[in-house]
Amino acid sequence: MDGGTTFGAALAKIFWFMGEISFKLIPGTVASFIGTDPSGIGPIPTGLTPITGPVTTTGIISFLERNSAPDEYASLVHFWNVFTATTLTISLLCASLIIYCFIRIRQIRHIEHLRFEAAKHPVIAKDVPKIQLRWNRVQEQAHSDNEQNWRLAILEADIMLNELLDIKGYKGDTMADKMKQVERGDFNTIDNAWEAHRVRNRIAHEGSAHQLNSREVERVMGLYERVFKEFKLIQ
Repeated sequence: MDGGTTFGAALAKIFWFMGEISFKLIPGTVASFIGTDPSGIGPIPTGLTPITGPVTTTGIISFLERNSAPDEYASLVHFWNVFTATTLTISLLCASLIIYCFIRIRQIRHIEHLRFEAAKHPVIAKDVPKIQLRWNRVQEQAHSDNEQNWRLAILEADIMLNELLDIKGYKGDTMADKMKQVERGDFNTIDNAWEAHRVRNRIAHEGSAHQLNSREVERVMGLYERVFKEFKLIQ
């Protein structure tokens, strides 16, 4: 500020000026329009001519200049410029804040929309071609003439089932723990999953003592297939 004027002093002058505008200038101008004394005591003082015609901005300025003391009018013009600059600055800041908030709201809504779409179409949907190729390889093992390949096919299919349970959000230390959380309305083929998983457990725990044949392998792979098709992991 000029002359060492502090920010607090300048702010006090601005509030004083706004008070002058609100409680003196506006009432005085209105009183001049209607031709009465601003104090409400009597007629308008001598020397002040009431405005009786159409009022324009230029007319008000001329009126104030004509009926005010030179020092008062100069002070009015000075503080009006200060008031205008201050209010313009505040308005620009508020406008910038509004624009920023609008942009942030749009960004947040866009992110929420992406998350919603991601929830509707889980990541697994993007990997369907890879899962289909993986399932095709499992099927090749299941249709081979090698019993060891049959065992590997069932074990791999069970791993795929476990991954499906993880993707669907079921938690647990074992697959049995995860499948116990399943609501039948959300998992129509849960009985197939249980039956196939039991066969897998016998293969894993009993090893070669558990005998397999092509018909049993085909039946078990069909159980896994129905589960995977329910959730559109395979065609």
